[in-house]
Amino acid sequence: MSTTDDSPQHSGISVTEAAASEAISLLESEDMDTDIAGLRLYVQQGGCAGLSYGMRFDHEPEEDDTVYEHHGLRVFVDPASMNYIEGSVLDYEGGLQGEGFHVENPNVVSECGCGESFRT
Repeated sequence: MSTTDDSPQHSGISVTEAAASEAISLLESEDMDTDIAGLRLYVQQGGCAGLSYGMRFDHEPEEDDTVYEHHGLRVFVDPASMNYIEGSVLDYEGGLQGEGFHVENPNVVSECGCGESFRT
């Protein structure tokens, strides 16, 4: 399944322009083809609240992935992770407190104190 939408509000996964720009720069620095490769966003067991986010670059999506494209960035999400992160927005924040990718997830009912894990 593939979805393309540059609007920040829709079901599935959305990506801000800042996050897409940063991820594309990182993909290009790894000499990955941004027309095929993308950012994998997934959920894994772990952290003090039970679940945590994971991200990595993949050369291509898996057969059962949902593929979203926002601002030129392809995002791959496996079916099991989608159950936890449907409706989320991936953003990139910079500044004095540190920089990095952040997932705004409407399904979260609680997060740990450090913000690294969550519970739905």
